[in-house]
Amino acid sequence: MSTGSQELTHEIGTLNESPLHAALRAWYARPGDRFEVSVDGFIIDIVRGDLLVEIQTGNFSAIKRKLTTLVGDHAVRLVYPVAREKWIIKLARDGEGRLGRRKSPKRGAFEHVFGELVRFPRLLASHHFSLEVLLIQEEEVRRYDGRRGWRRRGWVIQERRLLQVVDRCLFAPPADIAAMVPRSLAEPFSTSDLATAIGQPRWLARKMAYCLRTMGVLDAVGKQGNAILYTRAGA
Repeated sequence: MSTGSQELTHEIGTLNESPLHAALRAWYARPGDRFEVSVDGFIIDIVRGDLLVEIQTGNFSAIKRKLTTLVGDHAVRLVYPVAREKWIIKLARDGEGRLGRRKSPKRGAFEHVFGELVRFPRLLASHHFSLEVLLIQEEEVRRYDGRRGWRRRGWVIQERRLLQVVDRCLFAPPADIAAMVPRSLAEPFSTSDLATAIGQPRWLARKMAYCLRTMGVLDAVGKQGNAILYTRAGA
């Protein structure tokens, strides 16, 4: 393993680090950790002994090549925050004040990580890979930009701020990921059944089933109408 704190090949360092990423890294750090270390041409957020820790607050596509390359020779842990509770702050158009602060009705859960894990589900089958999901309280600061942000009527996210980490769960695939399927779920089951069992929308259950099937945890055993039926692998 080639390491060094000065080489910034392939990845940006703290210059463009977001407030949420910086806060999570500070929260996650332990004595003896090293930060922003170059390993095999990639900058790693935290090196803890032989473990490489990467904190990702956004789209997993941005780190797919990095993780799939490193996991071949190193123990890699991906840390991902999910907003259990979120407060939205809208800034005034002059950027000097704020128009208000309101609580979002949406509540995140550990299962929401599957919305991003569909980017590299096969990585979940590697025994060199682990995943830690943090449930957090956060503030999302938005500013108005009429040329962008059409999904939010012109409002774009300027930054995210950590308020508190309220829960955490470490998953060491594949067994821990497989355990996310409730034992009470009768087989065979559809993604509709899975959605009901985990208390989440069906679109998320579909992504969860896709990841679990790809990593060999679930088997597709037939159909009921247009719905694919699944059983736990080896059942």
